[in-house]
Amino acid sequence: MMTLLTAIATRSPWLYRINAGSCNGCDVELATTACIPRYDVERFGCQYCGSPKHADIVLITGPLTMKVKEKVLRVYQEIPEPKVTVAIGICPISGGVFRDSYAIAGPADSYLPVDVNVPGCPPRPQAIIEGIAMAIDIWRQRI
Repeated sequence: MMTLLTAIATRSPWLYRINAGSCNGCDVELATTACIPRYDVERFGCQYCGSPKHADIVLITGPLTMKVKEKVLRVYQEIPEPKVTVAIGICPISGGVFRDSYAIAGPADSYLPVDVNVPGCPPRPQAIIEGIAMAIDIWRQRI
C-alpha cells in the first residue's frame, strides 16, 4: 500500500500559465509544447491545468503590465506551495522591448520569485522544454 508521502513524491506536476500582458508569441510556443508530439511536455509527466489551485509549476509570459499586475499577483497567491515559477520569454525577465513604457510595472521577479528564466523572443520550444525540465527538478526537491 502506497503511503501519502510516496504518492505525493511520485505524482506528476501540473502546469499553469499566466499571461501578464503578452503579445502571444510565447503563448504560441507554449501551445507547441502542449500539442505537437515532437515537443510534447507530457513526456515528462506534466500536464496543463485550468485552475491555479491545482498547479505546481507556473509559467509566466509577457511583461508585467500595470493593468494586470494586481490580478497576476492575486492568481499567483492561489497557487499552493511548493510552487516553481518559470519566466517564459524576455518580457517577464526584463520587460523586453516594452521595458521603458509607462504601462509596464517591471520585470516579474520584482514582484514574484522566479526560479527559472527561459530567454527568447519568443523562445524556441526546445528551450521551453528545457526550462520546464529544470522546473520539475526544482519542484521535486521542494516536495
